[in-house]
Amino acid sequence: MLLAIVTFASTIFAADFAVLRNGFSIRHERREVVGTVTRLYLSSREAGYVDVPTNEIDRFEKDMTVPPLKAAQPDSLPDVINTASGRYHLDPDLVNSVIHAESGFNPKAVSRKGAQGLMQLMPPTASRLGVADAFDPAGNVDGGTRYLRELLERYNFDLVKALAAYNAGPQRVAQYHGVPPFAETQAYVAKVVREFNRKKMAEKAAARKKTVPSQVKQAKLTSGSVEPSR
Repeated sequence: MLLAIVTFASTIFAADFAVLRNGFSIRHERREVVGTVTRLYLSSREAGYVDVPTNEIDRFEKDMTVPPLKAAQPDSLPDVINTASGRYHLDPDLVNSVIHAESGFNPKAVSRKGAQGLMQLMPPTASRLGVADAFDPAGNVDGGTRYLRELLERYNFDLVKALAAYNAGPQRVAQYHGVPPFAETQAYVAKVVREFNRKKMAEKAAARKKTVPSQVKQAKLTSGSVEPSR
């Protein structure tokens, strides 16, 4: 976390999202510029803040999130993932990659340590997150996505540390000052990052395929001759 002792340049009161250039967003109650960083206060308490280099912030957006009605439950797993990802402002591909690594998309999965459901929530974690039934896909994914978001904020959106903490626990990340030297955790982090990157590369390739034909079509339209009317 970057810290600086300077005169505050400005203070802005808002319930906004700071959208970073890496695609992540940080919800904050208010913010202030401190030298070369922007301090984002995550709650009304002065102690809860993160410092982000100002040049890494792409833009600010108003928090227009509306809490979903409990009666309106998504019908399919993609809907569940998209709903939770939107609620906690994470990339659905990241949540998909975590679920794949955690449970292989098996909503009834139980690990040897007792982790349950799609995102393999330990009972104490599920309880803290308000997940009454860890085998319910909607509740599990909502809780797991919220927990992943909490970890990303905790580690200033360092995805590797957040994933390591999701797998091995924040106490292990603190103990080893990063990814702990456990083969399982290291393989887990590598698997999620590899799959997430693969999804992003596939998206870019698909976007290029759509762009090239439209550019060719446009080139033909602009360079082609037009027969005069008779």
